[in-house]
Amino acid sequence: MKPKLIIGNKNYSSWSLRPWLLLKEAGIDFDEHRIALDTPTFAKEIAAYSEAGKVPVLQLGDLTVWDSLAIAETVAERWPDKQLWPADPDERAHARAISAEMHSGFPYLRDCMPMNCRAMGRKVPIPDELGDDIDRVIDIWAECHKHYGDRGGWLFGTFSIADAMYAPVVLRLRTYGINLPESAGFYPHRLLESAAMQDWLAAAECETEVIDADEKGQ
Repeated sequence: MKPKLIIGNKNYSSWSLRPWLLLKEAGIDFDEHRIALDTPTFAKEIAAYSEAGKVPVLQLGDLTVWDSLAIAETVAERWPDKQLWPADPDERAHARAISAEMHSGFPYLRDCMPMNCRAMGRKVPIPDELGDDIDRVIDIWAECHKHYGDRGGWLFGTFSIADAMYAPVVLRLRTYGINLPESAGFYPHRLLESAAMQDWLAAAECETEVIDADEKGQ
């Protein structure tokens, strides 16, 4: 039985993008079920898949896994041949650390710059706290490029869970017109070249729902 991934709107749901991109880049065939966010029926629809009440959710037969990082770890364990973490223990620890930092941190980036794939050229105020979040992302990407950039365009050379975790940030910075130094631009460029990422963006363009809270900037 194929895995089944339950996601939200492709235009807005950053947490849904992460496991979706991971499965696509890993070449794992899966079924996809989309539940529109911020609707009167969302709670009832998602409750059929998970008591946590949020997307994403991954179903593996009788097993249900929720939370994007938990899903990513489960996929890495179930498909070890896909090598979704770096093979070297030190590099793997580094990849896990920056993935966990993205999972639990960057509150101002999330709040002030919601993911909105269809929007381009938006401008929002950048208070110091948001600037600090952006600077930290730039430092992470530049550090990865310094150590692993000669192996390929992904954060650790080849695609890993870390790339899936930071993919929505690339789209946020793109939407709100944040210029990146050359040292931090390699990963966004590689991500946007990805056929899977282009498929996600094309699907987001076709969605018609509008979530007012995520339509920030002018």
